[in-house]
Amino acid sequence: MLFDDEKDYLMRMIKEMARVLFSIMLGKSYVQVELPEENKYEISGNKLEEYLAMVDRGEINEAENRILADLDYNDQGEVTAAVFFYQHIGEKDPDFLEAHNYSEEEVLDGLKQLAKQAGYGNLCDLID
Repeated sequence: MLFDDEKDYLMRMIKEMARVLFSIMLGKSYVQVELPEENKYEISGNKLEEYLAMVDRGEINEAENRILADLDYNDQGEVTAAVFFYQHIGEKDPDFLEAHNYSEEEVLDGLKQLAKQAGYGNLCDLID
């Protein structure tokens, strides 16, 4: 079980990692990145909404496994979709995550691995 200050720290790290990745990949200063109403992001032909719906149903690990199996790390649109995916998970209540065998630590680890695989590994050094 995490103490409140540890939870806050992890949440800040998740938000910071997403902020930096969005700033670099989208080429604009990050203030608050939200999915547009009509989300056109896809991963290997599957709409991001499908993965987000899986998360909302508690199928977090299944959704992550599908994304990681299909993700083209050379496609900036797919990598951006994956960052949105992890950001969405990071916004979930820690109790929800725990109830579905996931954690904030896994969100942060997923973002770090995503950054490394997409060629942004140096960012992890800056954030650690």
